Amino acid sequence: MLKTQADKTSYKILLNSGLVSRDALDKIAKDETETQETFSAQVLRAGLVREKELLELYAKNMGTTAVSLRGMTIDKTLTQRIPVKFAWYYKLFPLEQTGRKLVVAVSRILDVNTLDEIRFGLGFEIETRFAPESEIEEMIKAHYGLGADTVEKILAHTPRREAAVSSEPGERVQDLEELADKASVIQLVNQIILEAYKKRASDIHIEPDKGRVRLRYRIDGILHEAKVPPEMDDFLVAILSRFKIMANLNIVEKRLPQDGKARVRVQQESLDLRISSIPTPHGESLVIRILPNKLEFGLDRMGFTQSTLEAFKGLLSRPNGVIFVTGPTGSGKSTTLYGALRTVDTVRKKVITIEDPVEYEMSSIMQIQVAPDIGLTFAQGLRSILRHDPDIMMVGEVRDLETADIAIRASLTGHLMLSTLHTNDAASGITRLIDIGVEPYLIASSVLGFLAQRLVRVICPKCKQEDQTVEPALRQEIAHSLGIEAGTIKIYRGAGCHECHETGYYGRAAVHELLLINDEIRSLVMARCHADEIKQRACRLGMQTLRQDGWRKVLEGVTTPEEVVQLTPPDHEVRQEIQGEPERRAAAHAAENAALEPELSQTAKDRRKYMRINVFLQVLFRTVEFDGAQRPGGEWRGDGKTMNLSAGGISLLTETPLFSEDLLDLKIQLQENSEPIECIGKVLRVSPDSREDEGGGPSYKAAVLFLAIHSSDRLKLEQFCKERKNDETV
Repeated sequence: MLKTQADKTSYKILLNSGLVSRDALDKIAKDETETQETFSAQVLRAGLVREKELLELYAKNMGTTAVSLRGMTIDKTLTQRIPVKFAWYYKLFPLEQTGRKLVVAVSRILDVNTLDEIRFGLGFEIETRFAPESEIEEMIKAHYGLGADTVEKILAHTPRREAAVSSEPGERVQDLEELADKASVIQLVNQIILEAYKKRASDIHIEPDKGRVRLRYRIDGILHEAKVPPEMDDFLVAILSRFKIMANLNIVEKRLPQDGKARVRVQQESLDLRISSIPTPHGESLVIRILPNKLEFGLDRMGFTQSTLEAFKGLLSRPNGVIFVTGPTGSGKSTTLYGALRTVDTVRKKVITIEDPVEYEMSSIMQIQVAPDIGLTFAQGLRSILRHDPDIMMVGEVRDLETADIAIRASLTGHLMLSTLHTNDAASGITRLIDIGVEPYLIASSVLGFLAQRLVRVICPKCKQEDQTVEPALRQEIAHSLGIEAGTIKIYRGAGCHECHETGYYGRAAVHELLLINDEIRSLVMARCHADEIKQRACRLGMQTLRQDGWRKVLEGVTTPEEVVQLTPPDHEVRQEIQGEPERRAAAHAAENAALEPELSQTAKDRRKYMRINVFLQVLFRTVEFDGAQRPGGEWRGDGKTMNLSAGGISLLTETPLFSEDLLDLKIQLQENSEPIECIGKVLRVSPDSREDEGGGPSYKAAVLFLAIHSSDRLKLEQFCKERKNDETV
């Protein structure tokens, strides 16, 4: 039954009010002995009455009032007179003082004994007001600092600077471990993590400064500083050591950066923590990235317009090719890729990812964490993945030519590849790949599209209102960009409220720009056109830019113009020339193609990109077939010989009938007892060979272009051709 006089009084008040039935109250009263919660807390948890109604009912019966603490201004001297341990223990907050009378806010009825304890401890006559418990806790954190009560408990039992009592390395490790494992320090760290979870923070920043510690939370992409007690600086070492222990890091090493991970459970939800430390002049700085253990939503909740979503899903339904998601760090690229994988039929298709780090765990998908310290890089992982018969692969990021080469090669043999690039917009993804060494013809033949995105803050729905003060120039810019009338534009923003921490924003949404690689874009890629020109052409073909998508979300009331201007690149007017005359680029394009063709005119030979020599070498090859399962097929043929060779392609002599547009797996034996050159080639044209074959059967001469070849193998071919050419000259 009910344990305290306060609970009995609460029971009678609720029973007499008629808001709750006797049976419901008796059930809670009977179960109260099995919990540490007060009777009022159990009533609220059971949903028998709303908190506001309950507090007003208590206030009416106790002859006082119910108040809201949000936005209330409090005299700082009040919190200086009342110890934080009193405030936390009794869950009260001082409101005002008149002489010897102190008015405090409480969330439950206090019995006579509790009131006497408070009077005796504080030396004031106490008058109560009723306020929600959550608001009382927020006021305590705001005025005393996060974890102030825990810090006070630590100080009560631990001398300051205890973490530095020993100078001996062995004793120092033991001291740090003992201090970090104390219940009070663990509780303090847990409070920091719990507060981040409640505030929807994506990162926790613990930063030492001269004589103080700064604790900041990144919420909706913006850092917000949390108030902490000044004494927390004395226990920075213990706090950092606790986080390091959680992540299995070296708690003594402070000179070098360290990275680790941990998993915690908060309010029935599992969170992954990515913990990183770096040395600073005033001590170590720690950043904790908070990742939900599971991704609970798909592409339909990521801010896509209907047309962009359908086009992107169309790319995902393709059997092979490469799809890149581009944007700066923190733009949600990985989340979009995870959302894309959720749309894939993982029952009929095998999906393997290689990531750094694995941010979300997904069922029915094989996920690999890179480990560069033991040689498991993106490139090495990709090579291993290809042996596990995947249909779809996701690479966390294409960082170098080796990874790009393997990814493109995998796509050409019937795999769908998803990855990310760090570029400002979609068209810049093309120039980024060319900059790291990928040949334009490989991009044109393998990449399906580039999806650029940014994250903009969403207007808080609680305080959303129309903004009548927007400048006419801004309205004109939006109208010009979208082709609408300026007079029809309505713009909204958040006024700021408690729900959004007075920022006017709550949550984030993505804006997108999808560049599809069609025949027109391919021609620009092959001509090595500037990213701006590719973007202009794509816009004429109907591509919606990041800024245009942002303006649409402004008109829909999703975000504000300031967010769009700050986070998306501007759309420039169409420029006729970016890199020179079209004729010059077309000539360069023709020269590059000519360099890959075996039989050329004298003019074309002079333009070759790679040296070509006449040489007969053994070639193993097989055709790459695309059946319903998208697997390479065909038997290896050993009747192939090179008539001439370059690092860009070969002229292949064979008895096997080949056809234009065929894809071939090739193994070219440059020298005996050496590993053959392996690559993917495309048949450009086939013609009968007029010479007599030793076997007497018909033979064919095929011009083969190398589509996917490792950069080191291409260098071997170039070196081989140069050496043979020099030998012929001698």
